Amino acid sequence: MRIHCLQHVAFEGPASIADWAAAKDHAFRVTRLFEPEPLPTPDEFDWLIVMGGPMSAHDESRYAWLAAEKQLIKQTLIREKRMLGVCLGAQLLAEALGARVFRGRSREIGWFPVRRGRDADSSAVFHDLPAEFVAFHWHGEAFDLPAGALHLAQSDGCDNQAFESGSAVGLLFHLEVTRASVQALIEHCGQEIGTGAYEQSPDRMLADAEAFDRVRTMLWNLLERIAATKLP
Repeated sequence: MRIHCLQHVAFEGPASIADWAAAKDHAFRVTRLFEPEPLPTPDEFDWLIVMGGPMSAHDESRYAWLAAEKQLIKQTLIREKRMLGVCLGAQLLAEALGARVFRGRSREIGWFPVRRGRDADSSAVFHDLPAEFVAFHWHGEAFDLPAGALHLAQSDGCDNQAFESGSAVGLLFHLEVTRASVQALIEHCGQEIGTGAYEQSPDRMLADAEAFDRVRTMLWNLLERIAATKLP
């Protein structure tokens, strides 16, 4: 399978997603929008993965590539190809589906529980995830559930943590993180950490080595299910 990843900043890459693609012998290419590098066309991939980043989905005036990226996401939806959006990627996906992206009621930064949403049992990719699991978070913006989308997950700090719309899946939380990728986030975005109810210190984020193994297993299982999804 041809997988294409859009990366917004140098310090927030695909991490364990790239490891899974390599292990499964999928062709995996990355467009580094911060370079900038040219975007692919939908004919060049079977699956589009859109990563996170510190910018807002509304920052088109600051990032010249953002408008073109949004058009690519819309084209991919029209073509009904597989798509996975992570954090900012999920916000961009939600916006492309007509939903509102806005500042969340609480910032979530660190390891916090996520619960299966009301439609998770109906999802081909989320139905067998645990009723509650701990995922990594680093976001200040949230989104409304797109019209017609399945509500897959929520947390105490955010009503919409994951959704599925056709062959597209959006995750506000991170399952792809490794210890190195979290350390990079802390190094480049640590000034964002406050004292809110859902914000952890860097030491707490890195304290549980097994947390990275747990989300890696969940990620690989999720990617396998998305890869096996039958397209229209």
